[in-house]
Amino acid sequence: MTGSAGADTAMRHVLFGDGESPHLLKWARALAGVEGIELWAASSRGFAPGFETVLPPERRLALGTAPDAAGGNAALLLHLPRLARWLGGIGADWLHAHYLSSHGVMAWLAQKLFGVGGRLVGSAWGSDILVTPQRSATMRWLTRRVLAGCTLTTSDSQVMAARMRELGAREVMVFPFGLETMPPRPAAKDDALVFANRGLEPVYAPARVLDVLAHWPLPGVQGAVANDGSLRVALEAAAPPNVRFLGRLDAVTQAGWYARARWYLSLPESDSIAVSVLEAMAHGCIPVLSDLPANRELVRSGDNGLLVPAGERPTADALRALLARGDAVAAANRDWIERHALFGPCVERFVARLAELGAA
Repeated sequence: MTGSAGADTAMRHVLFGDGESPHLLKWARALAGVEGIELWAASSRGFAPGFETVLPPERRLALGTAPDAAGGNAALLLHLPRLARWLGGIGADWLHAHYLSSHGVMAWLAQKLFGVGGRLVGSAWGSDILVTPQRSATMRWLTRRVLAGCTLTTSDSQVMAARMRELGAREVMVFPFGLETMPPRPAAKDDALVFANRGLEPVYAPARVLDVLAHWPLPGVQGAVANDGSLRVALEAAAPPNVRFLGRLDAVTQAGWYARARWYLSLPESDSIAVSVLEAMAHGCIPVLSDLPANRELVRSGDNGLLVPAGERPTADALRALLARGDAVAAANRDWIERHALFGPCVERFVARLAELGAA
């Protein structure tokens, strides 16, 4: 290993990302459960309450900013010296940045400009690879530098991993950002209930979700749209009468909607493998998704779900055929998630690879 931890002590691993995100908290819980890891965490914002049971305050740093996922975070960069000083006092073996166009850039600069030690590892989350580098030459250059600086990177889909390699990534581990535990089998499904819970932001195409729900070709459908975002007010004003907006849901309430809904609807214009899709499949929902390369890694259209090309809507024949096998589709999707998309075993393989790289 590198850094001050040495070969005979725990591997010092620093997470750096948005500590208010449940996704970073899930990473923290998984890493904290692996023997031989001494975990630390820095957040560009604050920390979700769940971090209190994972890491003591002395192993956390909150920068208190509000970063923009698209990059260009001048306010965040002002905190770079503070981040570097804190990291310098840890002597980390691995500095693990989540979301490469913001936190990845910060971690890379901390090493390049302030000499922070340890090796850099990066976890891509989706639009930081699939969208942001295409927005400007500057962000493309920065993304290339960050990827080249990482000893190891992680991706949750093969299509995103391929793009990372095109941008200069060295070694990419691919595994889904999966579930911590399997939910119970649903007691019963409502064949007329469609659940959607992606953010109400342009990248997730929520207007298309409403259009599909307004023209759902099976009778009596009811749409339940969870989450929030900048488009919510306009969407509610234009929503068809069969759609109910739920706002942000806690995990238990959301699990209840997954369990009841026969269908799960997600139609973003660009995406990697979404955690919410994995959750829906684990709860036995039939996924109806936009026809994107990452979604093709999960769904065989017409078999275990439906992929809807851009500009099209699901057809009655396709939905009826899936509904006729609804319980069998639910069982098959749950089985796949249990075998391939539980997060704990994936993180254990990730840590084992870090140990191999550290010993090299």
